[in-house]
Amino acid sequence: MLTPLEFEKPILELEARIADLRQLAENDGLDIAEETRRLQQRIDKSLSQIYTKLTPWQRVQVARHPNRPRALDVLNRLIEDFTPLAGDRLFGEDQAIVGGLGRFRGRSAVIIGQEKGGDTASRVKRNFGMAHPEGYRKAMRLMDLADKFHLPVISFVDTPGAYPGIEAEERGQAEAIARCLQRGLELETPFVAAVLGEGGSGGAVAVAAADKVLMFEHAVYSVISPEGCASILWRSAEHASDAAEALKLTAADLSRLGVIDAVVKEPVGGAHRNPEISIDALGDAVEIALRQIDADGLPGPALRHRRRERFLAMGG
Repeated sequence: MLTPLEFEKPILELEARIADLRQLAENDGLDIAEETRRLQQRIDKSLSQIYTKLTPWQRVQVARHPNRPRALDVLNRLIEDFTPLAGDRLFGEDQAIVGGLGRFRGRSAVIIGQEKGGDTASRVKRNFGMAHPEGYRKAMRLMDLADKFHLPVISFVDTPGAYPGIEAEERGQAEAIARCLQRGLELETPFVAAVLGEGGSGGAVAVAAADKVLMFEHAVYSVISPEGCASILWRSAEHASDAAEALKLTAADLSRLGVIDAVVKEPVGGAHRNPEISIDALGDAVEIALRQIDADGLPGPALRHRRRERFLAMGG
């Protein structure tokens, strides 16, 4: 059962009518094919109208939808022979970041993913996708592995931000994020990052300093959450919608600004309505990105230099 967003309520009412009709048909043997088809056409038309005119704040809500494809969904569908690796060899394991070795469409790769969890228990276990320092140090360990064995890195970004708790600060959160970002820039192998839902602040960019950065159409990627920005600028989170507009956090905005390289189209009504089709489209985009990097034929040091220059030039 999909969790409806506020602006989707008219669609929810139509879907409820279809469900009622099917129940009647099951009980009374009525022919509802024509009426169901008509209602479905209205739903498709309404979805198209709504999702082509989403405001930035509405896109934030879509990006946070609990039914959106998560990192583990993507791994399960796109990555074969996945072998998870745990721990940072310094402190412990962080469940908010999953990673390991696997095959992406026949090609061995190192995979890093930020996982929010799919229900209450798993969200608590995964700390809602907010990594501690050991999560970023685990990501660095995986990048070291990629460089050692000349494997591409593919990361799947989905986090509100790095965990801001006292214990994370005590263990060096800012240093871990900075070093993870630095390590990504130093890779001498291809690096592709994809924003699935939320790309929040340094917690996201730490694993997204890539040669190619992709975003789902309704994902968001920003230096701070709209609520956090509103709390600073307006002293009230009630201005989150204004902050979302000002932050230019949508995929279309970021593509226009040159921050990302490609926007992955989602089915009408968002990736949460058809996760499998969405994940397959993402897989195609990742494959194209890897082929483009390969086609450039740059040796490791030149690839590293180009990546560093790309990020250093942003905002110049």
